[in-house]
Amino acid sequence: MNRSLRARLLVATAALALVVGTSFAILLLAQRAERDASARVDESASVLIATHEVERLVIDVETGERGFVITHDEVFLQPWQEAQAALPDAIRTLEDTVQVPAQDARAHEIGAAIQAYVTEYSVPLVDAARRDDPSAGSVAATADGKERVDVLRAKFDQLLSEERGLAQARQRRAEDVSRWAATGAIGGLIASVAIVIAYGLYLTTSIVTPLRRASTMAGRLAGGDLGARMAETGAGEIETLQRSFNTMATSLEESRNELAASRARVVAAADAARRGIERDLHDGVQQRLVSLGLELRATDAAVPPEMDEIKAQLSRAAQGLIGVVEELQEVSRGIHPAILSRGGLAPALRTLARRSGLPVELQVQTDRRLPEAVEVAAYYVVSEGLTNAAKHAQASVVDVAVHVDDGSVRVAIHDNGVGGADPRRGSGLVGLRDRVEAVGGTLDVTSSAENGTTLHATIPIAPAA
Repeated sequence: MNRSLRARLLVATAALALVVGTSFAILLLAQRAERDASARVDESASVLIATHEVERLVIDVETGERGFVITHDEVFLQPWQEAQAALPDAIRTLEDTVQVPAQDARAHEIGAAIQAYVTEYSVPLVDAARRDDPSAGSVAATADGKERVDVLRAKFDQLLSEERGLAQARQRRAEDVSRWAATGAIGGLIASVAIVIAYGLYLTTSIVTPLRRASTMAGRLAGGDLGARMAETGAGEIETLQRSFNTMATSLEESRNELAASRARVVAAADAARRGIERDLHDGVQQRLVSLGLELRATDAAVPPEMDEIKAQLSRAAQGLIGVVEELQEVSRGIHPAILSRGGLAPALRTLARRSGLPVELQVQTDRRLPEAVEVAAYYVVSEGLTNAAKHAQASVVDVAVHVDDGSVRVAIHDNGVGGADPRRGSGLVGLRDRVEAVGGTLDVTSSAENGTTLHATIPIAPAA
């Protein structure tokens, strides 16, 4: 089913919008995922920092208490007290920073172990040392402290190890998401470019190219090539446009053919009427006038010699009648030359050349008979050309060449006059061109002051001839 061009354009536009929108959505999702992954990486870094801070404070507590127990020097109690004061906030920061449930449990476990270590071991040990209690420096107390610290360090190591693993995994995830975002963006860009290119090619093949063909066809139609047609292969409205062009060309061609046929019929009817008038004049009026002239001659011969005045009147009447017959013959030849019907084109043209008011160089390369319409058209081309040269060209000689081959008659008439002939100004050349085109021929006129005037006529010979 041939959808309309508008529907196809809407589908292509929707496809392009879908791909661009999807690519944009993928890019946004990838950016969001990358931000989340980066936030997780930052979260792991914060957990590691908070863990190291808590571990450092625990070490400060242990170092302070041990130094005081060994030396009984109050200097060691200052970092011990500062570490104890900072531990609750540091533990809360660690517990708030950890987001993974398993790590959160470990953080709370570490906080509880540190609180137990401080309240159950470190503070009582420092108090005992202040009292100079021998139990403060006993092996049991030292072993208990070492065991508690080792447990704390093991918990710290476990928390740090797990968090480093999480940090590495999150870093890889962030890198994967970044690559995925880049790949998605590049893929979307490539897909968008591909669709835009395909869209452009589609518009070119579906709209631009058919429109160019339609424009070319319109130019051919304007130039007179009414046989031009174009393939009806476009989409929707383009196919309708192509069909309309072809329909218009067919209509114009049929109208031209009908006009040409009508014009040919008009010319043929006019020529037939001319022949009929010439025949009627020759066989009727002219013969009657000749008979009257003979009767006048006979009457003149029968008049007695002594009737001089009557004989003179009869003689003048007979001479006048002869002049009328000659004028009638001239009129008859102007209507339709009888010699063209009887002898053909070559004799008729030779007669035209003899009667011309200018010297004529005549070349006729055929003596065979041609179709009547062709002979009449060629005859009138030469007749009109000689008449125009004698009236307007101020020429000294006219060259006439007629060449006949198997397909056409070519007539060329050239004078060496002043030029100025222009068929567009409504001279007899307009009617002459109509006559030539009525039988399917062409007539070209070139005229200039330097080269005179030249008429070129090409008249096709019908195959039936």
